[in-house]
Amino acid sequence: MNKLSVEQVPDPELRNDQDVIVRLIAGTTCGSDLHLIGGYIPAMRAGDVIGHEFVGEVVETGSAVRRHKVGDRVVVCSFVGCGRCWYCANDLWSLCDNTNTNPGIGQALFGYETAGIFGYSHAMGGLRGSHAEYVRVPFADYGAFKVPEGVDDTSALFVSDSVPTGWMGADLAGVKPGDVVAVWGCGAVGQMAARAAVLKGAERVIAIDRIPERLAMTERYAGAETIDYTTTDVAAELRERTGGRGPDVCIEAVGMEAHSDGPMHLYDQVKQQLRLQTDRPTAVRQAIHACRKAGTVFILGVFAGAVDKFPLGAVINKGLTVRGAQMHGQRYIPMLLDRLAAGEIETAQLATHTLSLDEAPTAYDMFKEKTDGCVRAVIRPGS
Repeated sequence: MNKLSVEQVPDPELRNDQDVIVRLIAGTTCGSDLHLIGGYIPAMRAGDVIGHEFVGEVVETGSAVRRHKVGDRVVVCSFVGCGRCWYCANDLWSLCDNTNTNPGIGQALFGYETAGIFGYSHAMGGLRGSHAEYVRVPFADYGAFKVPEGVDDTSALFVSDSVPTGWMGADLAGVKPGDVVAVWGCGAVGQMAARAAVLKGAERVIAIDRIPERLAMTERYAGAETIDYTTTDVAAELRERTGGRGPDVCIEAVGMEAHSDGPMHLYDQVKQQLRLQTDRPTAVRQAIHACRKAGTVFILGVFAGAVDKFPLGAVINKGLTVRGAQMHGQRYIPMLLDRLAAGEIETAQLATHTLSLDEAPTAYDMFKEKTDGCVRAVIRPGS
């Protein structure tokens, strides 16, 4: 278990001519950070600054920056893209070849390195995260986006990561008008995946969780039906709601620390704690089994390595398409800011609590334990 503390760190400086320095306006806790705190993501070091979802004000620019000036209010994509490599040119920004300064770790874990990401271990580049008063943003012309007038800071904050991640799940899963879509997880990403599916014309969207506040929020703001998995058999319920066929698209938005109320949860938890597997794939298994034949399963949750009891037989024999990705935010953020400004997407409700940087450890405790109805805790300097 990694211990959180609040410490003084040196202010960041421009390192190349494409950087900007951003003064933090607001950041937020994220479920992905809990994997770091729990010790499930490799290559964390003492003194690393976490946080990857933030909005801020530009206070300094490198000489080659063309799209930003001092004073701009910007939302920053959590993944850093150079804008020049083959992957960036093909809108696959989280796979950038040039922004992870420690490529050997990713190559050993995944076969190839990923892009760099703010505050997410040295396996993802070792970039200092956003839970600080100032943040250096590399390749800012590609990864920082001016917030439209009329969009408040809290609403813009979630367009840094949660909103584009959820939208990407529905988009790359190929959700189309008339589909029935099931989403596992009603956190910020799951809610946004559900809302994206609704906006893409899905006939029905059904979201699965166990936390009352998150279920209620998903019904109200995403326009989805919900299932509390502690009160029913999810697979049977989905079959009943789909005339026996099953959902056309299943989106997993939970990740490597998935919970369930069945015996497999204990099995997965023990194996994860003993490091006999790195991830708990409970929601992935459910999605694969529940999906209709010839349907699509999209994995949005963060996974770090190996899982046990992966139902490959179901994938093959049901003819499923299984996809997954980390968030290609630069592809979606401009469009999503426009939708936010137009009122098609609401995000401010996700910020159920606001704490100061000094209170960040408390914010993560509340978020992890889901106390006081905490869906997301916003972290602001001096709040």
